[in-house]
Amino acid sequence: MLNFRRVLLGRRLASEETHHTRISNPIALAVFSSDALSSVAYATQEIMASLSMALQHSAGAAIAVGVAGHAIFGLSIPVALGIVVLLIILATSYRQTIKAYPGGGGAYIVAKENLGEMPALVAGSSLLVDYILTVAVSVSSGIAAITAAMPHLAGHNVALTLLAIAFIAIMNLRGIKESGALFAVPTYGFIFCMLTLLGVGTFRWAAGHQITPTDVEVAARQGTGVAGLALVWVFMRAYSAGCTALTGVEAISNGVPAFKEPSAENASRTMLWMVGLLLTMFLGITLLANHYGVIYQHNVDSTVVQETLLSKLAIQILGTGGQVTGLSKAFYYAVQGFTFAILVVAANTSYADFPRLAALMAKDGFVPRQFSSQGDRLVFSNGILILTIMAGILVWGFHANTDVLLPLYAAGVFIGFTLSQGGMVRHWMKVKGRHWQGKALVNGLGTVATGIVLADILITKYRGTGIVVILVALMVVLFYNIHRHYIRVRSKLASSRTDMIYPHKHRVLVLVSGIHHGVIHALSYARSIADYGEIEAITVDFPDAQGRDSQALDKLKSDWPKYCEGVPLRSIRSPYRKIVEPILDEIDRMRRAEPEYILTVIIPEFVTRHWWESLLHNQTALRIKTSLLSKPKVIVISIPYHLDPILD
Repeated sequence: MLNFRRVLLGRRLASEETHHTRISNPIALAVFSSDALSSVAYATQEIMASLSMALQHSAGAAIAVGVAGHAIFGLSIPVALGIVVLLIILATSYRQTIKAYPGGGGAYIVAKENLGEMPALVAGSSLLVDYILTVAVSVSSGIAAITAAMPHLAGHNVALTLLAIAFIAIMNLRGIKESGALFAVPTYGFIFCMLTLLGVGTFRWAAGHQITPTDVEVAARQGTGVAGLALVWVFMRAYSAGCTALTGVEAISNGVPAFKEPSAENASRTMLWMVGLLLTMFLGITLLANHYGVIYQHNVDSTVVQETLLSKLAIQILGTGGQVTGLSKAFYYAVQGFTFAILVVAANTSYADFPRLAALMAKDGFVPRQFSSQGDRLVFSNGILILTIMAGILVWGFHANTDVLLPLYAAGVFIGFTLSQGGMVRHWMKVKGRHWQGKALVNGLGTVATGIVLADILITKYRGTGIVVILVALMVVLFYNIHRHYIRVRSKLASSRTDMIYPHKHRVLVLVSGIHHGVIHALSYARSIADYGEIEAITVDFPDAQGRDSQALDKLKSDWPKYCEGVPLRSIRSPYRKIVEPILDEIDRMRRAEPEYILTVIIPEFVTRHWWESLLHNQTALRIKTSLLSKPKVIVISIPYHLDPILD
């Protein structure tokens, strides 16, 4: 028989095969860096959108249209340079984190060991939220890149995004090594296309290619000037918007155990490659967008997705007069295709880190234990499924529109950045070691820088970040309650080792609905665990309209002595035609009448051969068992009777 699960996910992997799932540096770059690298597709776009919004709302003396446009959009270059400086600080800091914590865990582990539980939960919650947003934002952006190149697909963004997320989830359920090998092609294809596009754009710039910055002209006409503009505020808003380029920088430090040995050294080397590529592409796109006069404005209609800045820039670089033809058109489609691919693959970073972080928090007792269990393919399957569901809800709720999703994006990751850097300062102060002052200084600089940016994001993006802050706070409260539950359970289980749980007195209650093989087996089992005087059978009877016993009960009473001699039978009348409730009421009465007794309830139940056949029955036994599990001093035993026994 064909096993669909095996076809979809592959063969099961034993625990001793864990070393086979570790990944090489080239694959790791695709798995853990795709989020950061793909952010260049929308980071400059968000900077330009923020500056465009500032221009539209500016007021003051009238200035020449072209000057106004270039003055405001020219701020994108110092904004980008400021982000690059922060990127270098973060990269240096996280390389230290990788070497200090080769077991992975990133901000959560660093904060827990150096700052305490509360900062750790804040860091963990913010990163979990950020990973969910990463999936929703990156895949939505990828679909937007495709619809920009293929307008006939517009209007189907939500469905296409959900399908792409489902595909990524299935690939990750097969294993991180398998998904990484598949998704390496889009990552390296995107890198090649971006570097080639930047090379062509720089060459045409150096060659004196004439362009007309029509986007700047149009946007500038919508403003009234820049004389009275608060440039500091504009810079802050643009900077916080562009910091989406830094999301995913911490991913490598979270996933160090996934690298081949020596894992810390390989992770540190991969971090350098990621930062170098990210810096080159982000700065290149920003500089060329300024030179070619390409900007971006948010669409006020959240249900409509417009052409991306990267698509506009590619047309300006590759085309003439706004038209792309011949080989240039083929390369334009390649750029859009690989942009779509890496933005979808960027979600794979979250699929690598979200389940791993959730598993770490589950082992500490802050999230449900199920998240720490590995599936058939040695991946944390429950984390993958929850991430897929939550990201799908976001995509559906926000119509797969990145203009709406991106304002929610950066706050969570910068909370993690700040706590991680602060925790590392405390770490170096505790462990000391060689050159610890210099290392603490680097992480201290990272703490200050990310803290300032976090404050900038919270101030300038208060509408979007407010939702994230509230969500993180609620998650922290939830995680604390889960933790208290596990502590209470451990305490109860520990005390039960010295308590006498079961007294010697007990009664056995057999539930019957008629006489059949299942009931006979149940009574035989009851006799094997108790004396006759401690066994009783009860049945539920529906009296007729005159209040008399039913014919079924009369027949059961007449047949009872022949099959079940020595065990008393008692009927419970149920005038409202209920079965479960009268049984529960009778059990509660018996517990109150004889509190010194333990009551064992034996339920005979038949088992069908096929799962779908069980749907044709009332599931009364299941309902009774579920209800009795919550009652102390009640033991529930099922006696299965197989209607069609299958012999092995």
